Amino acid sequence: MNSQIRAALRNALRTGLILLVFSLIGTAILAFTHDRTEPTIARSQQAEKFALISQVLPAALYDNDLLASQQSAPPDVLLGTRKPSAIWIARRGGAVSGVVLEAVAPDGYSGDIALLVGIDIDGNVTGVRVTAHRETPGLGDYIDRAKSAWIDQFAGKSLTAPPPKHWKVAKDGGVFDARAGATITPRAVVKAVKSALDYFARHRAALVATPEPGAQP
Repeated sequence: MNSQIRAALRNALRTGLILLVFSLIGTAILAFTHDRTEPTIARSQQAEKFALISQVLPAALYDNDLLASQQSAPPDVLLGTRKPSAIWIARRGGAVSGVVLEAVAPDGYSGDIALLVGIDIDGNVTGVRVTAHRETPGLGDYIDRAKSAWIDQFAGKSLTAPPPKHWKVAKDGGVFDARAGATITPRAVVKAVKSALDYFARHRAALVATPEPGAQP
């Protein structure tokens, strides 16, 4: 009986050692793969982000490295954010010429609608793009530029053009078009874009005074 127990223990130990070796080898392979692919993934993510930013802020507005200009903004009700978000600061000839804000429309039909909002130094919207949403396909997803050009109507708008009371969809007496039967989604986006403009107006002085990365104090 004792010899059987010893044999069983030896088998268990041998099996455990084999599993440990395979586990170590697997971990090493995963770490190696991660190290080799992480830079490629990071570059791809950066390229995708820059592509979206380029869609909301015309290249003629800046000559700085826009991705390197990224700043962090604390959660803010005007941006609809519940965690820190990003702000990219555009410069032309060293002077701030505009910003790109991450914003959220929290009252979409199916939840949060994530946005990028480009604003020039004079407070005019240069472009808006939806970066994430869960709106109903074929109904509310027309806010996505890949689905329709609806989002383009924000370009050139400001807090005074149209006046605040007209920052609504046409059904509610505003100037922004919306498809019949799917007004909850565009209402949320219109409200979020105007709030982003309010945020810019409130923080404009601080944003303009933001030092350029690498500049001497």
